[in-house]
Amino acid sequence: MVMFTSVEICAGAGGQALGLEMAGFEHVALVEIEKEYCTTLKLNRPKWNVINEDVRLFDGNAYRGIDLLAGGVPCPPFSVAGKQLGSEDERDLFPEAIRLTEVIKPKAVMLENVRGILDSIFDEYRKKIKDSLEALGYQVEWRLLNASDYGVPQLRPRVVFVAIRNDLAADFTFPTEIMHAPTVGEILGDLMGANGWIGVKQWIEQANDIAPTIVGGSKKHGGPDLGPTRAKRAWAALGVDGSGIANDAPARDFVGMPKLTNRMVARLQGFPDDWIFSGSKTSVYRQIGNAFPPPVACAVGTQIRKCLLKANKLEMKGA
Repeated sequence: MVMFTSVEICAGAGGQALGLEMAGFEHVALVEIEKEYCTTLKLNRPKWNVINEDVRLFDGNAYRGIDLLAGGVPCPPFSVAGKQLGSEDERDLFPEAIRLTEVIKPKAVMLENVRGILDSIFDEYRKKIKDSLEALGYQVEWRLLNASDYGVPQLRPRVVFVAIRNDLAADFTFPTEIMHAPTVGEILGDLMGANGWIGVKQWIEQANDIAPTIVGGSKKHGGPDLGPTRAKRAWAALGVDGSGIANDAPARDFVGMPKLTNRMVARLQGFPDDWIFSGSKTSVYRQIGNAFPPPVACAVGTQIRKCLLKANKLEMKGA
């Protein structure tokens, strides 16, 4: 398989990076400011070039001409759970992504964010992003994608911006194939019953829908839980106590609503069971909860790869 190169910023715990790897991209650099997240990345992919650095300090010149610049820039500036300060929020890193696009000059750009960036108060901001990338020679599109359409058992709507260099962009399309997403009970039954819980069969029957969006929170947030009151009610309807994260699956004689473990949350987020997370329970939960589901990243990355592959074939044919 022809491999294409990628630089990823705001790499987090590797959800997008893993998905892009599955799509056929080889990461030549992953930039992440949080040391614990970098440890997670290195634990899973020791050969990855993980750079523990603020993206504002990342130069990028060494990676000129790579195929893809990707990243999940911080969502709080646009999240309805925050103050939606947009460009006024110090965590807004879209300008850095545009700066690095100008420096690196990749063939394609892929940036992910929350649904809130589509709110009308950000109309001008989205236009500014589009205009900036177009001025650099790219065709720009964005789509609202629901993770459940790509086999991930939760809602998790996310906006994905894709910019393809003008001379390559004609054949890019967002993924359209809809995949079945299992229910929470179907995907977590074995983990929930790992300690022989006698109530697991009944629980599986109750947990008969996909999960609400998993919320990772931030350092300003307290301990790990599954979201605000409305989300906790949705979890309760599935037979899950959303007030915290358990260390282990329920014991054999457990009575009541069980809590999820971090491994269960990771599976709901689309991570494989062999993906290791470094840090405390709270840190691990945030790494998982703030990740871009690998199957969604893979779906978009596959479409970008198809576009680049076709362009490569045309170049070779014309050479």
